[in-house]
Formats: sequence, C-alpha cells, structure tokens
Amino acid sequence: MQVEVSRDVFRLAQVFTISRGSRTEAKVLTVRLSDGAHQGWGECVPYARYDETLESVEAEIAALPAEFTRQSLMELLPAGAARNAVDCALWDLECKRAGKRAWDVAGLPLPEPEITAYTLSLATPEAMQKQAAENAHRPLLKIKLGTPDDMPRLEAVRAGAPKSKIIVDANEGWSAEVYANLAPHLVRLGVELVEQPLPAGEDDALIGMERPVPVCADESCHDRTSLPKLKGKYDVVNIKLDKTGGLTEALLLREAALAEGYKVMVGCMVGSSLAMAPATLLAQGAMVTDLDGPLLLAEDRTNPLIFDDAGVHPPSVDLWG
Repeated sequence: MQVEVSRDVFRLAQVFTISRGSRTEAKVLTVRLSDGAHQGWGECVPYARYDETLESVEAEIAALPAEFTRQSLMELLPAGAARNAVDCALWDLECKRAGKRAWDVAGLPLPEPEITAYTLSLATPEAMQKQAAENAHRPLLKIKLGTPDDMPRLEAVRAGAPKSKIIVDANEGWSAEVYANLAPHLVRLGVELVEQPLPAGEDDALIGMERPVPVCADESCHDRTSLPKLKGKYDVVNIKLDKTGGLTEALLLREAALAEGYKVMVGCMVGSSLAMAPATLLAQGAMVTDLDGPLLLAEDRTNPLIFDDAGVHPPSVDLWG
C-alpha cells in the first residue's frame, strides 16, 4: 500500500466565526492510497479543539504499517482526523477495485438528496440579521452562538429569515444558567434544535434540566464509546467523520445511537466536497443534515458535490466512492 499525504488550503467565501475563534481558510489533509492499480482518497480537518494539528495528524498516518485494512485500522489509529482520512480513502479504493459505488459496498440503498443546513457565522446582531436576510430563501439555517448575550442575535436572525427553520450551535459556549434562561426563547423563536449548549466536561448539568427543544451532543459525542455518557442529557447525537475516525465507525455509531433511542444529526468540519462525500451516506433519514462545508468555501475540489433546491446530492464517481 502506498500512502501519500498532502496539505491543501481552501479559501473561505467570508470570515467564519464560532465561539472559539475565526478563520479565513480551511486547512485540510488529503490522503491518497494506491495498490499500484487503483487509487482512493479521503480528506480530514485536524481540529485544535481535540489537540490535533496538521503535523500531529501527518505523524499518525506516517506511523501506519505497510499493510492495513478498514478493520485493522480501527485498532491502529484512535478515532479522529487521521483515521478518518485513511478510512475514507480505503472505502474509495475498495469501490475502485470492485467497480461499485460506496452505498453498494456498504449494503445501503441508493442515497437521495438531503436538505442541508446553511451556517451563519457568529457576529453582531446586525451582521447576523443581514446574513439571515441574504439566506432567507434557504429552508434550514444554523446559527453559531455561544456567548452570554446571544438573545439579540437570535431575535435578529429570526427577523431576517422569518420562514426558515433554525437550529442553534453554541459550541460549548453557554453556562447552565445562560442555557436555562434562553431555553424558553428558543421555543418562542421556533428553534428546532440546540447543539452542545454546555462544555463537554460540564454537561452533567443537563441532567434533570428541562429540554423544551431537542438538545444535540456534538463535542460530547465522538464514537460509540461516548454513548453511555450521554444518557439523560441529550436527545440527538451529531455524527461527524472527523470525530468518529471515518465512515466505518460512523455507520456503526449511527446504528447504535438509533438503537438507543437517539435521533441523528450528520455534521461536518469546514472542508471540501471530498470531506462531505462519505457523509452523504450517513445523512439518509437523519433528523438534521449539516453538510454545508463546500457552501462556505470560495473554491472547491474538481467534480464537487451538487447543492440545489433538493439538497446535497450523493457524490459522482469522479469525486469519491
């Protein structure tokens, strides 16, 4: 197995801000695997929140043995960005070898387009209202929040996009008190989901609290080992390939989460169409699909995913899988 890792940078269409900081570009790692006859590829986004850097993820991949499979990879690398890129590249390689699409290899039905959320960056209420108005034609908007004074932002977005469905992502930025105070207003403003209101290490405070709007675990849920810690706190789990360490674990997490009564959201880091492509398989039938990474970019891969009024479409064979 030949393994090639490269760094790619994609400019963002505009500054993207969450409660932890801002960025103007997406820095990703692209992994290409070759068996001499066929090549597969995958993408990951090393995430500082999980102590990942481009260098650390490259080092993890470089330490892999000469031969490995999707199954052995689960033991060779922990859940995270490095395993994600390699796992998705292995899926693509397997599809190329077999002359089949990824959903056929996975034993899944043909994927259909799924409506995806479009994310509004954290900003002043005035700026967020402007963002909302410019995207009011979209059926589902996701608002980045996570400060003690988010109420004016919520009001502003609803005023800017009165007909869109809204989900909120606090990115661990609220305290239990702030969340409790905001919760009734989330209902009033028609918010349909709130992601990770409290820091992952402090989310026991959610036990016993009223959840008038479904609460989704993001930073608190990485793979199947996270599920026992979510009981009594969350109603939904956000499955991201860079957290699960690839499509293999993500499919298993989805199955386990649904079996335990959770609903599923399928999310993403800010990456290219290559990063989103495997997640379109996960998104089928999800409560919420949030695969808007390419929509936030000023540039994308060749043969990118198609986004239209029907939603995000599964990838072409020229892109992945």
